[in-house]
This record gives sequence, C-alpha cells and structure tokens, in this order.
Amino acid sequence: MGRQKQLIIAGKTRKLDMLFFHISLNCYIVIELKAVPFQPEFAGKLNFYVNAVDDLIKTPSQNPTIGLLICSNREETEVQYAFNGITTPMGVASYDNIKVKEIQDQLPSVEELTKRIRLLEEQLEKKQD
Repeated sequence: MGRQKQLIIAGKTRKLDMLFFHISLNCYIVIELKAVPFQPEFAGKLNFYVNAVDDLIKTPSQNPTIGLLICSNREETEVQYAFNGITTPMGVASYDNIKVKEIQDQLPSVEELTKRIRLLEEQLEKKQD
C-alpha cells in the first residue's frame, strides 16, 4: 500500500512506516521499523496505528489488521511486559541476525553500477542517432 503512508487522525497527520495488504490473509499489515533496540513505548504506537487502520481503512469483510514491529534488537521480557494485556494482533522481530557483509558481497559495487549506467547511456545515445 505504501511506505510513510499518511493517516489523518484527530486532525493530525500520522505516518506509518509501511502498510501492506496481504491477499491470502485478507488483511492489512502495519510495519513499524526502528533502528534502535526495542522500547516498551513502541508497543503503544504500533497498537495505535493498527487500531487506526482497522477503523479508517479496513472494510467489514476484511480480517483484523496485523502489526509488526521490527527493531535492531529485543529483550524478550521487555516485549512480554509491553504487550501483556493487548489483544491487537501484533508481533516483534529483530534484524540483529542479518548478515550484512554477506549481503553486501553479493551486490555490485558503486564502480560496477557506474559502469553499467554509462554503458546504458551509450546504448541509448546510439539508438537515438
């Protein structure tokens, strides 16, 4: 559906990091991305966004919205306390186990991308002549 999706709530513009619609589950998924370790207040913000999407966007024939918080790290006890008593379908994941170096090694370098762009530009110029 988009990233930085804007919702107007009580006259204020709020921006969801990402909003998806899962066709098989027939529901919206709100994703909040944090570049820091989990903080308990993140649960309240995600709950707020999920409830807002349910109220403002979701139709009666769709399933309840799901919230997913992705942060750099999480401590299980803090997550359990923060979400205890919340019935909204939400979860927390971390990306601390992503092997960035392995991913970077598979991507082309800046120099390689620059060469490819120049080659494409040359090919375009030849086609235009």
